[in-house]
Amino acid sequence: MSRTATRTARAVHQVARPTGLPTAEQFAFVADELPPLTEGSALVENAYLSVDPYMLGSMEGGEGGYRLNAPLEGRAVGRVVESRSAALPVGTKVIHRHGWRTHAVLRPEEVRVLPDLPGVPLSAFLGVLGGTGLSAYVGLTRIARLAPGEDLFVSAAAGGVGTAAGQLARLLGARRVIGSAGSAAKTAFLTERLGFDAAFDYHDGPVADLLAAAAPDGIDVYLDNVGGDHLAAAIGSMRDFGRIAWCGAIAQYATTPPAAPHNLFELVGRSIRLEGFLVRHHMDAQEELYELLAPHLRSGRVVSPETVLDGFDRTVEAFLGVLGGANTGKMLVRL
Repeated sequence: MSRTATRTARAVHQVARPTGLPTAEQFAFVADELPPLTEGSALVENAYLSVDPYMLGSMEGGEGGYRLNAPLEGRAVGRVVESRSAALPVGTKVIHRHGWRTHAVLRPEEVRVLPDLPGVPLSAFLGVLGGTGLSAYVGLTRIARLAPGEDLFVSAAAGGVGTAAGQLARLLGARRVIGSAGSAAKTAFLTERLGFDAAFDYHDGPVADLLAAAAPDGIDVYLDNVGGDHLAAAIGSMRDFGRIAWCGAIAQYATTPPAAPHNLFELVGRSIRLEGFLVRHHMDAQEELYELLAPHLRSGRVVSPETVLDGFDRTVEAFLGVLGGANTGKMLVRL
């Protein structure tokens, strides 16, 4: 956007609360007037927007939830195109949480300046190097403390967190990596492209039986993105002193939460530890992730799988798609 351009930006507003899964009618595309730049602020033109399942919880309102008839917030990466901030000169690449809009006027404390990593695409900072990759890294290294030679199970393994977790587990020395996904095409992607040792389509039968067949000797660590029957299955297959890092529960975001796993007391009998976590409490691990993954991204040993929809007008479509499992890897909107 040039200095002489009309100072408006397009944004997605939420106009109604969902009951269960949201619909397109609960959103509106709105042209918002951009505030003038004040001393210390900069205009960021977004390049990629992230859409994530956790956003559904914020759509429902409550403490920390999205306000109606206001731009939705989510992660985005972009470039500074106009600036009155010495800390954010024109051309600076940043990541921020004022997504779901084409442009945003921001201050240095509202963004993180992205490092210059030659050979790494900008979109990777929302994928394997972004919140999804960081969730996988924190879950495996800080929460579950996956050790070399251990066996890992990842649910929703073809999503953004899952695809990052499988590749990170290899770098951390896992012996076997098992994943669940929602289609034969996704399970083939996991085993043929990402190096998973086994993967199963959770539609093919009881998850406990499918996991037992894929990991007959049991598992040491489970990274949970689903909850429900996946969590119960993981508990049933877990060895003594196993660890569960609970990252998400996509199976119940838009439904009534299920009762606690029927075998929850087995945590006691086999000294299994289950710990939930929020990645925002571990942002100090971001530089560790860059240092670990950047060389492998450049060499091609690690990839950042993405499903990309082109055009700001497809933002809502992308969000509804990720809730329905339409993505392989990270779901992004390219502006």
